[in-house]
Amino acid sequence: MELLIFYPLAGLCVAFALGVVINNSPVGSAMSLIAMMLGLAGIFVLQQAHFIAVLQIIIYAGAIMVLFMFVIMLLNLKGSGEDASWRSRDKNLLMTVLSGFLVAGLLYKILCVLNSGEFDSPASLPENFGTAREVGTILFTEFVLPFEVASILLLVAMIGAVVLAKNKVD
Repeated sequence: MELLIFYPLAGLCVAFALGVVINNSPVGSAMSLIAMMLGLAGIFVLQQAHFIAVLQIIIYAGAIMVLFMFVIMLLNLKGSGEDASWRSRDKNLLMTVLSGFLVAGLLYKILCVLNSGEFDSPASLPENFGTAREVGTILFTEFVLPFEVASILLLVAMIGAVVLAKNKVD
């Protein structure tokens, strides 16, 4: 039964991730990224990782995306006119056909799951799975280097955005 929820959520995550890449507007890309992160939080809920899902929403879809929006607004990225080629019928037709394939694939997977009659029951999880203590212990013992590298990269990106914005003002 959880596959019936997983496949549409995964399809939405992929569609919004494509929206991040395809969108011409930086604000539109950031909004697509927020929607993708919310879908990812839904997938975490399906995996019985409620704590990680809440962290996904609060930290990434909330705080980090506010930082991204702040940097986008600070840089004042305005498009140099509207891209008229994007409004052409060929690209609209292509996006319509690709969306139709995505919907058809999702419906096919849903029908396959319904016809197979095999609804996966979640595996038994350890008692302390997904708790704040367990996540913190793993994060700061096994994954301390990637955690610190990610925080340094975010700090460098923010400083770089401020330096670029300062050069524009002067």
